[in-house]
Amino acid sequence: MQQETDTLVRELDAVARGAVPHQACRACESGRVLADRPDGTVVRHGDAVAKAHAPDTEVADHRARLAVAAHPLLAGTLLPPLPVATGGLGGRPVSAWPYGAPVDPGDPDAAPWEEAAALVARLHRVPPAGLPALPPMRGPAKAARAVARMRAAGPHAAAEPVLAAWARLPAWARGEAPGPGAAVCHGDVHLGQLVRHPADGGPWLLIDVDDLGLGDPAWDLARPAAWYAAGLLAPAVWERFLGAYRAAGGPAVPADGDPWSRLDVPARALTVQTAALAVAKSVAEKRDLDEVELCVVDACARIATLPGELEAEGPS
Repeated sequence: MQQETDTLVRELDAVARGAVPHQACRACESGRVLADRPDGTVVRHGDAVAKAHAPDTEVADHRARLAVAAHPLLAGTLLPPLPVATGGLGGRPVSAWPYGAPVDPGDPDAAPWEEAAALVARLHRVPPAGLPALPPMRGPAKAARAVARMRAAGPHAAAEPVLAAWARLPAWARGEAPGPGAAVCHGDVHLGQLVRHPADGGPWLLIDVDDLGLGDPAWDLARPAAWYAAGLLAPAVWERFLGAYRAAGGPAVPADGDPWSRLDVPARALTVQTAALAVAKSVAEKRDLDEVELCVVDACARIATLPGELEAEGPS
């Protein structure tokens, strides 16, 4: 397994090296692994990164998402891909991208919540008719995959409230039926999906188009909404994010007043997804849930006692 990983890293390093004109220097970031997860391995070489996507990635959908990321209508919103000489490695689709500086996790006060909200609003306003045909946004499918991963991990006491909350969601939020809405959606919005490009002070851009597609734009607000509802995101930060989204003309929620009639179901779904992944990881690592993980499981327990659709007045 390690030998396969090492081979993949070397091959991705070569892809990144070939994606931009290379300037030889001793300080070059050669073969630096930025991420290595089942859903993607990312390697940096100098000013470019190369990504091997998940083995089960649907190739036609992947190509459509890359084409949209490169489209002029998305300039200034999505980081555009770089051309690559190979379409895949070891049966996994491959893409290359300019290197961008990520959000600094050590400086939470400087987190670009307003910039993220404005980018998401801008994405939602892009007319789909002007773009290459997009598949459905993969947010609900990703939530369903998290629940399946929890089930496969084995028994855990916390799984019961998570599954109970999951059962109360409508079919579309569980990836079992077509969802509402036909806006261009990112599908997995969080601060880890932003980079500055150029890295030395350029504007913030959205990255990672693996879940990009047409769907309910409220899904892209659901993660911060879920964190706020669970008590993990300060009300002032949530108001900054929501206010910036509304100020930028985002269509996912009303321009003023209560946003929860639109956010309730997606926020519940993201809470379940987060809790399911937490339980699965705790089983795999043979450890107890930490404080944050317990918080999202407790939120699932509250969700399980609430009405199943959109009858709740506010955050659950």
